[in-house]
Amino acid sequence: MQTNDLIKALKADAAKQSTPLGYAWWMAIAAATIVSAVVFFVLIGPRPDFAAAAHTFRFLFKFVVTFVLAVVAFALLRALSRPGSDVRRMAHWLVLGPVLVGAAVVTELFVVPSEQWGMVWWGKNIYVCLTFIPLIGLGPLAVILATLRHGAPTRPGLAGAVAGLLAGSIAATFYAAHCTDDSPLFVATWYSIAIAGLVFLGTILGRRVVRW
Repeated sequence: MQTNDLIKALKADAAKQSTPLGYAWWMAIAAATIVSAVVFFVLIGPRPDFAAAAHTFRFLFKFVVTFVLAVVAFALLRALSRPGSDVRRMAHWLVLGPVLVGAAVVTELFVVPSEQWGMVWWGKNIYVCLTFIPLIGLGPLAVILATLRHGAPTRPGLAGAVAGLLAGSIAATFYAAHCTDDSPLFVATWYSIAIAGLVFLGTILGRRVVRW
């Protein structure tokens, strides 16, 4: 059987299962969120001044970025789970998160005195961030990869990477409620590195457990 014929056959089969698979994805995102919430509240919980911080733009902006990343990753992952989907057009939206962060960083560099750049970039919670975002994201990653097995991704490594991005974005959203470093410089650097760890892990696991 030619590759194109195989993809068409898989696409037709996925179409027959579109309702169950679509339902499975929504169940997966709900389960991933619940798992993240449980780990978050058991291990660290929100910052003491959460109510006061919620009135500041820099604090709320962290959630905007992580939520945008999660939404785009979720949409892209659903497309990747179905052969023949228009993945390229959806993948273009991945730049939205970095663009938002980049704009915030540029703004901060204009507002914050240059002698303070290193201080706000380094922050106070680097090791907590690099530890707990991956830790909170491990459960969601397992849930998402298990759901991918119900689909038919033709690029398991890429699908696993996007699964890691989704898991990392969910985890970062919860961690942002704990983190007292609200600087876009901090978020752009250390949140990105923490999420990248889950992307790397997702790529490796995707090649192993999502192959068909």
